[in-house]
Amino acid sequence: MPAEIYFNVAIGGLLTGLVYGLMALGLSVIFGVVRVVNFAHGEMMTIAMYLAVALFASFRLDPLVMMLPIAAVLFVFGYIMQMALINPFIARPDHSQFMLLLAVAIVIVNGLLIVFGPDAKSVQTSYAFDSFAVGPLIVDATKAYAGGAAILVAAALFAFFRFAPLGKAIRACADNHTGALVVGLDVNQLYALSFGLGAACVGAAGAIIVLIVDVTPPLGPAYTLLAFVIVITGGLGSMPGALLGGILIGMTEAMAGLFFTPSAKSMFAFAILVLVLLFRPQGIMGKKPS
Repeated sequence: MPAEIYFNVAIGGLLTGLVYGLMALGLSVIFGVVRVVNFAHGEMMTIAMYLAVALFASFRLDPLVMMLPIAAVLFVFGYIMQMALINPFIARPDHSQFMLLLAVAIVIVNGLLIVFGPDAKSVQTSYAFDSFAVGPLIVDATKAYAGGAAILVAAALFAFFRFAPLGKAIRACADNHTGALVVGLDVNQLYALSFGLGAACVGAAGAIIVLIVDVTPPLGPAYTLLAFVIVITGGLGSMPGALLGGILIGMTEAMAGLFFTPSAKSMFAFAILVLVLLFRPQGIMGKKPS
């Protein structure tokens, strides 16, 4: 095969991996602050995907245009979910939190099945078959727009946590829960905001990724598992690690599909996870426990 084919596939995997990273970024934010593992993460993304499909089918609204409104809807959903359901479980054993969020995931999947049915749904934009020529390389326009949108959202989130006073308060709460209480921070409110931000990330990722893949209700558990693979590979609780893990998994899947078969891509993604757990258990960018 010409060398250009390998580069084209690698670039496609990189762009898809950026969207994966944005999805995993939401999971990393939630765990990094609230210390709760969101087992309904992928299911929340399918909600965003179906919202994007419904808006496109009804009003011909491009999912990229509706990315921020959909993220806002998911923010509200995550905020209410944290305040109403998860806060009472914060101090409970991990298995109670697991059962709660697993139940939420099952409710979401079956609710989407009732509303939208089992058939796959997709979005066909005007640029679905466009591409850009960059020298000898051909870059798929849809993936280029998707990757660019993911970078913008991730950059906005990083800037929020780095510069905004509220973002700094959330980081303080994540670093030292007791210290945050001592200085008078409303920890429960910050937890809800953090869960909402994580949900907004996955909402934006859902609106973006529906340009690339078709959506069905059972897709949620698969993306929940993929998000776990990415954040553990990159480093649980590390935001840069989530993006790096997403890029690594996206490129691995793309190259595995080229060299072997598309059905083998998950095998290689999990192989990377096994190697990371063997040689760097804290993840590529994770910190060793003190």
